[in-house]
Amino acid sequence: MNNKHNTFGFSTRAIHHGYDPKDHHGALVPPIYLSATFAFPTAEYGAACFAGAADGHFYTRISNPTLALLESRMATLENGEAAVAFSSGMGAIAATFWTLLRPGDEVIVSQTLYGCTFALLHHGIGEFGVKVRHVDLTDLAALQAALGPATRMIYCESPANPNLQMVDISAVAALAHQRPNVTVVVDNTYCTPYLQRPLDLGADVVVHSATKYLSGHGDITAGIAVSSQALAQRIRLQGLKDLTGAVMSPQDAALLMRGLKTLALRMDRHCSNAQAVAEALQAHPAVAWVTYPGLRSFPQYELAMRQMKLPGGMIAFELKGGIETGRRFMNALNLFTRAVSLGDAESLAQHPASMTHSTYTPEERAHHGISEGLVRLSVGLEDVADLLADVQQALAKSTRTRQRQSALTAHAGR
Repeated sequence: MNNKHNTFGFSTRAIHHGYDPKDHHGALVPPIYLSATFAFPTAEYGAACFAGAADGHFYTRISNPTLALLESRMATLENGEAAVAFSSGMGAIAATFWTLLRPGDEVIVSQTLYGCTFALLHHGIGEFGVKVRHVDLTDLAALQAALGPATRMIYCESPANPNLQMVDISAVAALAHQRPNVTVVVDNTYCTPYLQRPLDLGADVVVHSATKYLSGHGDITAGIAVSSQALAQRIRLQGLKDLTGAVMSPQDAALLMRGLKTLALRMDRHCSNAQAVAEALQAHPAVAWVTYPGLRSFPQYELAMRQMKLPGGMIAFELKGGIETGRRFMNALNLFTRAVSLGDAESLAQHPASMTHSTYTPEERAHHGISEGLVRLSVGLEDVADLLADVQQALAKSTRTRQRQSALTAHAGR
């Protein structure tokens, strides 16, 4: 594949890397290869493909020219050697776990994780003889104490879904790599490689739900894993080919490459809009607390400024009055859409405890730092004045309702 664009900047590589129109009849947009299988010129060549001795395409579950171009672009954007594309983010995560972990191994994970990742760990691989241990990865002494002879992986999200807790990836990777055979895996969905590159910080594997910011348009589900060539080959031939079969379709790969072309522009807008919304929330008297890496009140503000290019497009907050006030706030929103997922052009609002993180028990949510009243906002690309007006009117309505109910309760008690 033509990699002449390797030395260019981020957006240039996102648009051009690995593709030359001259090689494809002048087509400016890369073609979509819909074939499930590919012909071999000789029996010997076919055998070499199956043995891994040749790089040719032979079956789309393993490789496809459209997917290969996407993978090469994601690898260069994350500064990795190779990437593997999947039909969903959970496909990428599951394939990585199933490839790298065996019965008797231990995986150390951060305290807060996306709900389906938590379920996969505790109701999936954890029931097949892999020990899952949650550790506060912001406490390096706790991580040092937890590392043992059976530890084979450290897995984290940074920032975490949904409470935005961050992990010092460089420090965790340095500590992990003092031990042999410990792989550091980071879910980089919230940041994308435009804001943060965990491989540059010492991680071994980066996973994404490419459904989110990488696509940016809410019209596909997709996943990506990026790593060294050797690790990617293992994940492809074991986790993808044999263990999950979670192959991305060529059509979705083409849509994802279209999304990558505007990733940098979109992330700049997501971040600037989110900063304005977070500051407005923090200043409102109805808000109990707000968490956003771009606020100086964010407990890990210095780490965010050091580790991320920009603070991202996600906000977590809770209103005074807790879960019921939060629900009234969500129901009063007009421009923000009540929906799960994130990273779309549209601004989204959801309640993790009853939606994306309902796989946790209430006790587990409390233990892992996910409050019952937490509201999560994915701030989109709309005009910021319209977003601020929607948030302000929803806050006003939810606050008036709470005050009215408090007054009625007080009156009834007289």
